Amino acid sequence: MANVTLRNVVKKYGVLEVVHSINLEIADSEFVVLVGPSGCGKSTTLRMVAGLEAISGGEVQIGGRVVNDLPPRERNISMVFQNYALYPHMTVRENLGFSLKVAKQAQPVIDDAVDKAAEILSLTPLLDRKPGALSGGQRQRVAMGRAIVRHPEVFLFDEPLSNLDAKLRTQMRVEIKKLHQKLKSTIIYVTHDQVEAMTLADRIVIMRDGHIEQVGTPLEVFENPLNTFVATFIGSPPMNLLDAVVKDGKLAFSDGTLIAMPPGYSLGEGQPVTFGVRADNIMPLGHALPHGEHMAEVEMEVNLTEPLGTETLLFSVLAGKEVQAKMFNPRPVQTGERMTFQIMLDKCHLFDAETGAALKR
Repeated sequence: MANVTLRNVVKKYGVLEVVHSINLEIADSEFVVLVGPSGCGKSTTLRMVAGLEAISGGEVQIGGRVVNDLPPRERNISMVFQNYALYPHMTVRENLGFSLKVAKQAQPVIDDAVDKAAEILSLTPLLDRKPGALSGGQRQRVAMGRAIVRHPEVFLFDEPLSNLDAKLRTQMRVEIKKLHQKLKSTIIYVTHDQVEAMTLADRIVIMRDGHIEQVGTPLEVFENPLNTFVATFIGSPPMNLLDAVVKDGKLAFSDGTLIAMPPGYSLGEGQPVTFGVRADNIMPLGHALPHGEHMAEVEMEVNLTEPLGTETLLFSVLAGKEVQAKMFNPRPVQTGERMTFQIMLDKCHLFDAETGAALKR
């Protein structure tokens, strides 16, 4: 396998620049996920690594070799797309071995590679079927197997689970994670689904408008977002964000609510901030997880509930903004019921009100 390096990579379509001087180091055998909203440049970045898009500036290296001017077939990569692109008239065995056949490999070599890939992906009983007789998940496994047989240095996945239903997506996430553990391969994976990113990645690269906003492990970007965009994009439900100002060492909200300053911050009187708290860290009294020593309480009226089994999401309003909270060991809650909520202040964040950047503790 190989490492991948992007140095000041730019992509332009005419005068329109869609990827802005990206720098990224991906280690050998690392699983890196590019995640962000539609149009953020993640798929374009992946396609530049693959050679399917010419770069407008900068440098792409695979295994220490500059590949800017190499066609895709000479980059020793394999790509799996969201559409399976299987040949309908061929069996699974023929689909798996097609690229090796085109490369004029000997038939015993092809058979051995196909058998090994089929065993890894539990496709052996399906080798004589055609794609029309397979489920969506099975077809996606065939598409992955077709990538495996070439023994590439880098696997590239472009939203491979988008066409599957929720249950199959969950199953295929597990399959892809197992595949990475078995092959110890370098994988670059593109998705707009932050759950996929959190569950699959060694490191997540969060993109917006052609820029990289933050790079880190799933836990790092979840617990220490660098700005409000990352805070609301990573995590489900998204982080609650409320405008406040510093008043007498506390946070004052527009409706007159006052809460204590989260520990570790030292801010000037009157400074405007954005207060961030995740639903997991604002819970109704008596229905909360074990908490730390830094707590605050607010009273809110519940406008909507979403029962989820072992927990319920509660929707309320504080200082004119919708707030989502989690209720553990839930009971029925009536619309309009007023409840006291506990806020775990040591889990909360403060951001610059103007730039959205995280403030230092």
